[in-house]
Amino acid sequence: MDPLDRAQVLLLCDLCQTAALQSHCELCQINLCKACVGEHLSDSSKRHKVVPYKNRTSTHNANYPKCPNHTQRHCELYCEKCDIPVCSTCISSDKHHGHKFTDILQNPRFIQEILNKDLTELEKRIYPTYEEIASDLNSEKVNFEKHYEKLTTAVTKQGEDWHREINIVVNKQKSEIDEMKTKHLAALNKQENEIKQITSDVTQCIFDLKKILYSNDISLTSAYKSRNAEFRSLPPKVNVLLPSFSPHQINTEQFYQMFGFLSSLSITTEEHGYTMKTPEAVSCPPVKPLLDEPELITTIDTGYNKLYSVTCLSDEEIWIRGGDKIINLYNLQGKLLKSIQTQSGNTPRGIAVTRSGDLVYTDPVTRTVNIVKNKQIQEVIRLQGWTPHCVCCTSSGDLLVIMDSNDKGQSKVVRFSRSTEKQTIQFDSEGKPLYSSNTHSKYITENRNLDICVADRGASQVVVVNQAGKLRFRYTGRYSTNKGSFYPCGITTDNQGQILLSECYNHCIHILDQDGQFLLDINNVTLMYYPSGLCVDTRDNLLVAEYYSGKVKKIKYM
Repeated sequence: MDPLDRAQVLLLCDLCQTAALQSHCELCQINLCKACVGEHLSDSSKRHKVVPYKNRTSTHNANYPKCPNHTQRHCELYCEKCDIPVCSTCISSDKHHGHKFTDILQNPRFIQEILNKDLTELEKRIYPTYEEIASDLNSEKVNFEKHYEKLTTAVTKQGEDWHREINIVVNKQKSEIDEMKTKHLAALNKQENEIKQITSDVTQCIFDLKKILYSNDISLTSAYKSRNAEFRSLPPKVNVLLPSFSPHQINTEQFYQMFGFLSSLSITTEEHGYTMKTPEAVSCPPVKPLLDEPELITTIDTGYNKLYSVTCLSDEEIWIRGGDKIINLYNLQGKLLKSIQTQSGNTPRGIAVTRSGDLVYTDPVTRTVNIVKNKQIQEVIRLQGWTPHCVCCTSSGDLLVIMDSNDKGQSKVVRFSRSTEKQTIQFDSEGKPLYSSNTHSKYITENRNLDICVADRGASQVVVVNQAGKLRFRYTGRYSTNKGSFYPCGITTDNQGQILLSECYNHCIHILDQDGQFLLDINNVTLMYYPSGLCVDTRDNLLVAEYYSGKVKKIKYM
């Protein structure tokens, strides 16, 4: 007879307390004899898992002590004669032959040890931790009112400033109206006085003529000079073009953006540790329907023979990048407003605009990220061993840079606050790379829900992660619309949180919702040809850079 089986004979069934146990239910964590197994299984409300006792896998190993003699095992039994805990390997030795064993969790001495252990943990670790959390919460509540009072004060001040500026504009226009009214009245009075004078002269002439006719005085007749020709020449008429007032339609969404940016409250709990954080986010505006047939609004001919990128400075001005060292600013009428030459003389890779309106560009040769302020170029970030691709400016003012390394054969997204690295996004939850390791261009943008969207041309996919860097989904194109492989060449998002990505060689733009569901594709070659870089203005108009034509097209798609 096996030594473990001899120990089992001395352990009784938990149900009948009379027969020796043979089996164990891992769901209910009780020991059963052969006769009680059937009765236990008759309870169909649970999915019992009954196994031979010696094959059981305890779910409470944490409560069993480690065996001092066999470190890979736990002591689940207690030798009554030796007065020590034993494991199954100990039982098989001759040292415990014929001894009586009981379940260690039923032994008063060991139960006392568990109680003492639990008490120590509660007193020394758990309770102090909760006290510290409670103290932190109290501190947070102390600052709670102050923070929201500051927010309210800031919004109120901004409102007062706007009211003051609006009153200035209103009073100025009222003054201009009064001035125009005075000028108009003066012109009318002047003409009225001239007409009155002429009318008086005509009246006098009529009187004089009648006097001559009635007098028959030859001297008066010979002295008469006609003024009819003078009176036939009417005075010039004063034409007045009345002023008008054309109020601009109030765009509520644009008004909120101009007034100020108020991040929404977001409360999350981290899996490890106790934290409450409030990342910046914005609420989405009402949903606008997509047009079945998008419309071309305007075309800007930049003169480039190859055009890579476009980004909006405003609804009327755009920065563009071609294949040379110059970054140009155009208005929507096609007029060149400004040119910036890269500091190194190299061709830039990615361009973006900060919330304050400054131009940002990456230089893959010098491995730098640069910002242009008042035509002065400043190096913000210099990478070591990594080459920057594209860059985007986040709603919080951070920079997101997608980069790769030939030496390491890796790619990653890094978040920077000015020149300080705050976050690295490189692997998924299984430790696999999120982005391809090749040197094909990669394009990046931040969505309204703070997702980070990367068009990875080398992997023929779009990768979207949340703000914490956890993978949300991948998009690999639609075979129904793709004539060949899926090569995304540009990516942007709109005010609805929709993701737009260009597929240059298929003359196509895909539109996805923020969860990666396909909504629509724009694949009209007469509307756009070889679409490359993309951006969306504040009114949700799409700006498309055509790669070969060098044209930027403004398209209405909602």
